[in-house]
Parts: sequence; structure tokens; C-alpha cells
Amino acid sequence: MTESTAPPASTLPPSEEVTPDGFRSMMSAFPTGVSVVTGLDGAGVPRGMTCSSVCSVSLDPPTLLVCLRAGSPTLAAVREHGRFAVNLLHQDARATAELFASGDPRRFDLTPWVQDPCAAGPHLVRDAHTVADCAVALTQQVGDHVTVFGTTRRIVRHGAEAPLLYGMREFRRWTSV
Repeated sequence: MTESTAPPASTLPPSEEVTPDGFRSMMSAFPTGVSVVTGLDGAGVPRGMTCSSVCSVSLDPPTLLVCLRAGSPTLAAVREHGRFAVNLLHQDARATAELFASGDPRRFDLTPWVQDPCAAGPHLVRDAHTVADCAVALTQQVGDHVTVFGTTRRIVRHGAEAPLLYGMREFRRWTSV
């Protein structure tokens, strides 16, 4: 491993201001998988939102992170309940990804889901190829989002379909070269 010879960030030359649109444009060129993070609020009402900010953190203990919009009902449910499910969407679940990104309050009425006693949040049984049930280990607010670290307690496979991808502001299917 080599040491970096770059100057500290405080001594870097000034650059043009990075705007939210510029940052969004840069990140759109980094394709990622698509998930729906779900949880139950204190009244047992299902909450969920589309999330492409999912990352594995550790194998021991098995931990992942999701970044959720600060102030969202989904984040409130995750924090209140201390648990959440990460539904990894398959390539035919674009409509569900768009539905859960839309904020439509009827989203759980418009797509099949189950909540078994061991689940950390609703499982989107038609649209997720795999679901990770997680317990909140840590949360950290950064700007307008909160990073939620979750210890994965259970993995449920619902199918073998290829994942749904998102990049360049478009949903895509996984293709072999």
C-alpha cells in the first residue's frame, strides 16, 4: 500500500461550487442496484421508499447501510421500530421502484407484500428477488439524508431473477456481454 502525497483537503486549490444538480449528474453515471427499504411505524402501518443507496459494510457481523431521506415516514418508522427490510428488486420490478419513489400513500395497496412474525419490515414478495431483514445498529445524519447501518439478521430469497439496475437516470435490466 502506498501513502498518499496529496495535500490535505484544506489546502486544495479552490474549484467551482458543486451544486446538487451537478452532484446528482455525477452520481447518475455510477449505476447501482435498486431496493425498497420497508418498515412498520408504531401503529403497525407499513412504510417504504425506493433506495439505491445500499452498501455492504461488514461480513462479521453481516452489516449493510442504507441512506434514507431525513424527515421521511420510512426513516421515522425505522428509527422507532429499530428494524427494517431491504427488498432487492428484480429486473421486472421497475413499476414498483417508481411507485415507492413517487410517495403515493397507497403504495402498499398497489403491490403484494407480506409481514411474517420474523420479518423486520414488509417483504415485497412479487418484486424482490431477495430480502435482508436488519436490526438498526447505528444512524448518522449527513446533510439531507440519514445513513442507517443494519445488522442483517435474516436473508430470504424469493426468486432467482436478475437485479434491477439504475444509472444515467434510467432503470435497466442486467445483461450478459
